[in-house]
Amino acid sequence: MKTTKALTKRINNDTLKEAFQKRIRADFFKTEQGNEPARDFLKALPLVDKKSVGADIMTVEMLWPIGYPKVRKLDSDLWEVRSDISDKRICRVMFTVEGKKMILLHAFIKKTQKTPKDDLELGKARRDLVLGGKK
Repeated sequence: MKTTKALTKRINNDTLKEAFQKRIRADFFKTEQGNEPARDFLKALPLVDKKSVGADIMTVEMLWPIGYPKVRKLDSDLWEVRSDISDKRICRVMFTVEGKKMILLHAFIKKTQKTPKDDLELGKARRDLVLGGKK
């Protein structure tokens, strides 16, 4: 009987570990100078907003692939995490996926209905750097 209980407990623990493992791991894009622009942007947000965006990024890590409304595909190998933050503002974090990594490329507060062209182009350029022309 002890063996059965121990085996059942081990199976349950293994199942729980698997259920709570990240499918992909978030990492930040680094410039040639070693800066991490998306991290810097997110660190400058108020604490309540940091927590909200962080929770949304963690949701993507745990449930990838995940779709709308949390994640929207912008272009080939370019997605954005959509986070509603305080004062009815919307934070977007652009990312690409390379293997088991979710590379956070660019973050900004969205002020218009359409994603601003400059932000989209910056996300694409960083994606191309990360993927090395493999897109």
